[in-house]
Amino acid sequence: MGFEPDIKKILQYIPKERQTAMFSATWPPEIQKLAKQYIKSPIHVTIGTSEGKLVANSDVTQIIEVITESDNRDTKLIGLLQKYHQSRKNKILIFVLYKKEAARLEKWLNQKGWHSIAIHSDKSQSNRIEALNAFKTGKTPLLIATDVASRGLDIPLVEYVINYSFPLTVEDYVHRIGRTGRAGNKGTAHTFFQQQADKQHAGGLVNVLKETNQTVPPSLLQFDLSVKKKEPKVGKIELDKTPSSHITFDSDDDN
Repeated sequence: MGFEPDIKKILQYIPKERQTAMFSATWPPEIQKLAKQYIKSPIHVTIGTSEGKLVANSDVTQIIEVITESDNRDTKLIGLLQKYHQSRKNKILIFVLYKKEAARLEKWLNQKGWHSIAIHSDKSQSNRIEALNAFKTGKTPLLIATDVASRGLDIPLVEYVINYSFPLTVEDYVHRIGRTGRAGNKGTAHTFFQQQADKQHAGGLVNVLKETNQTVPPSLLQFDLSVKKKEPKVGKIELDKTPSSHITFDSDDDN
């Protein structure tokens, strides 16, 4: 959603009479408003899910590990890498919430002998492209990323997604895990769900798990499962603002 002002600016310079195709992996109210604003009498095609529902890729096995804030996620991450990355060659995408987390994990994992590289908004465009290319080619099989990399990236043969930190919204979770299990391949997403920090997402997460017939861990059912409509801290679209010529990666600007 951080690119919406730039879409507005681009549309100022292209013909008013045009044919427009718009694609979105999900269909939240903000995207619907965007479509209504820019598209006239569209033909709406929905593939793979019912209207309005948030549904994850059924080719992705979702594993939710409920942990406490006192649990050492670094130790748990190493345990997952020892399990999922035995060959040291298969591609694994590790998602974190903030760029400081990404930079710290990149340095720490490399010190521990795990060949990794990070992508976040503090890195220049050339460094981000270099990191993605190293990951795509398998030169660096572990990519640590903020939500800058959760949408729009099609990287072949990512076997595992590890959510070191749960995202700010369940919709972002669906986008993250969709980086694996692509083009008919199977994938696995392993998520650390912290009891206090993430409990407000329990209801939405349970709905996503049930929709794709995934195992709902009993430890996730201890939380309030009502789904509250709450605007995320970042990624919010505001249609009435004057377009800006500067692209910002909103998902990790806070830290």
